Amino acid sequence: MEQTFQKILDEYDALTRDLSSGGSVDIAKLGRRQSELAPLVDKVNRLAKIEQDLKHAEQLSQSADKDMALMAQEESNGLKSEILNLKSKIEEALLPRDPNDDKNCIVEIRAGAGGDEATLFVAEMFRAYGKFAEENSFKPHIVSSSKSEAGGYKEIIFELHSKQSATTHPFSIFKYESGVHRVQRVPETEKSGRVHTSTITVAVLPILEEKDYAIDPKDLQMEATTSSGHGGQSVNTTYSAIRIVHIPTGITAQCQDERSQAQNREKALQVIRARVAAHYEEIENKKVRDLTKSQIGTGDRSEKIRTYNFPQDRVTDHRINQNFNQINVIMEGELSPIISALQKADVEMKKEALKK
Repeated sequence: MEQTFQKILDEYDALTRDLSSGGSVDIAKLGRRQSELAPLVDKVNRLAKIEQDLKHAEQLSQSADKDMALMAQEESNGLKSEILNLKSKIEEALLPRDPNDDKNCIVEIRAGAGGDEATLFVAEMFRAYGKFAEENSFKPHIVSSSKSEAGGYKEIIFELHSKQSATTHPFSIFKYESGVHRVQRVPETEKSGRVHTSTITVAVLPILEEKDYAIDPKDLQMEATTSSGHGGQSVNTTYSAIRIVHIPTGITAQCQDERSQAQNREKALQVIRARVAAHYEEIENKKVRDLTKSQIGTGDRSEKIRTYNFPQDRVTDHRINQNFNQINVIMEGELSPIISALQKADVEMKKEALKK
């Protein structure tokens, strides 16, 4: 068995001994690590058994009985294929993991260049993301929004939450959407049939608890205002909307969509925490540019990542230079082929980075 795989078994055995020793150990921490390793240990043990089966099959393939030898050779080929598949899965599980992949996320979509057409595309992407999220059992919740006169959104911010029992979490999937999205199409108001180009920006931030990222309360300026909803609603007459400013950076966050000031305050704090953490992380990323280049879809938000070309029925993801057709289906939330391609490319890049 390969040395790396044996280390996994050794670590798991050591954790089991420590947990059953009754000594002064961090049971929660060791238990979490043991749970993380358990599926990997099952694969490593399965691999060891298949390798033993392969040795036996290869011995039988040398049999003087031709029928027996043929059957053993066929079994041997199947076992070799299974070994390669298992090794690949184990190696992928050992790749550096994004510590935020087990978190829920905040998605911020804003209109860029293109005026009304950009705001309409914000609304369409929000709808597509909502459908895609629901297909993955993630629950969307709007934090704040600003509508345009054209019926779209100048900006919309929403949260995505997974179920407590979920094994896949929103940030691990939606993080690949951060960046500039460009749309090329003929607007409904364009009489001459000329194709217009507009852009929107998407930022995907992990939702951090206070224990994950604490901000000194002295650095926050908080104010309550009346919400700017539709006329006649009580939301306009009470100071329930919350606006928070992070004084050192000038970063702001606001929430008015909840019913109470306390709820809006909590949501705004989540947003400000995520934005401030992302701000400082971006500064650090610039210091380690070579590292960020080895990652797919988690880089600079000013980077153009994707083009939606409606006349040519084509979506192009520029990070992997790959085209996807049936743009109308994609805009109905069928983003899985794109995300899967990005995840695969991410894995391959991490493998290459480890070889260097």
